[in-house]
Amino acid sequence: MSAVNASFEKLQDYEQRSLVFEPGRTAGRANSGEWVGVIFRIGNVQLACNIDQVHEFLPIPDFTPIPGAKPWLLGLANLRSDLLTIIDLAGFLKDQQSTVSMRTRLLVASLHGRPVGLLVDEVYGQRHFVTDEGNTPELPENSPLKGFVHKQYRSGNDDWNILDLDTLFSTAEFLNGAAA
Repeated sequence: MSAVNASFEKLQDYEQRSLVFEPGRTAGRANSGEWVGVIFRIGNVQLACNIDQVHEFLPIPDFTPIPGAKPWLLGLANLRSDLLTIIDLAGFLKDQQSTVSMRTRLLVASLHGRPVGLLVDEVYGQRHFVTDEGNTPELPENSPLKGFVHKQYRSGNDDWNILDLDTLFSTAEFLNGAAA
């Protein structure tokens, strides 16, 4: 009978701890020294963005094109009764439309409280990086990523450029999708 009581007490302890838990709160926890990102690819460029900024990644849903929009603003889709703006990230950054394949995904983030789907060639998942090992990115002078990548991490033989979504989402060109 005491084993049952001990198990029940353990469940009560779990319940009490879950009721006090606040997601995202870091007070009282030691800094892990890790930066966690969603890693993905656009063309042959490997990128990552902060995992806290990406709500989900999903296959491209059916969408409705927007008349009079720039070519990189692909359209609007219904995502669980919310309008999702779909942006071709390669189209915006490199003026080259992405080729859609079975691996193409949308990274869903939030812009002013509204969902935005960034079309990327492939999502690999998530990766943990040691915060102190971030370097200044080695990008060519004419790279379209120049203003949006401020840090780069190395993992094995791979370099991961960190795409700053806050900078991207505050760029006037990105915010103005109307064709000239």
